[in-house]
Amino acid sequence: MNTASPFPIEASAAQAQAAIAEEFSLFADWSERYQYLIDLGRKLPDLPAEWKTDDYRLHGCQSNVWIVAEGDATRLDFHAISDSAIVSGLIFLALRVYSGRPAAEILATTPDYIAAIGLAKHLSPTRSNGLAALLAFIQEKAAASN
Repeated sequence: MNTASPFPIEASAAQAQAAIAEEFSLFADWSERYQYLIDLGRKLPDLPAEWKTDDYRLHGCQSNVWIVAEGDATRLDFHAISDSAIVSGLIFLALRVYSGRPAAEILATTPDYIAAIGLAKHLSPTRSNGLAALLAFIQEKAAASN
């Protein structure tokens, strides 16, 4: 099983957020954006079975989400996946911004891409809560390693 992280794609979190905003601006409506989210989620590498346990389950999400953090203050890598296609897409976006970066950069980066692409207005309350839990997990791991 390939758990090698495809992240980071861009050189910095700021560049990742700009690229996300640009990509989403190409779509005319939210049905196309949701389809793009689903397509992005399919690009996440699967996790080994030993990571798909309660020990790595992200609580606060309605869907099952498993997330593992590896690394230290110089570079934190996050591996995550969900059993929901759209949630996997949300994970992809968050990891694109934060995974493979130094803890200090993670802590200094506000997830502006969420507002930039209008995501907050188009997520159900449970998905918004799950996204908040995911972002909080990433920030907590960065703070703990910094």
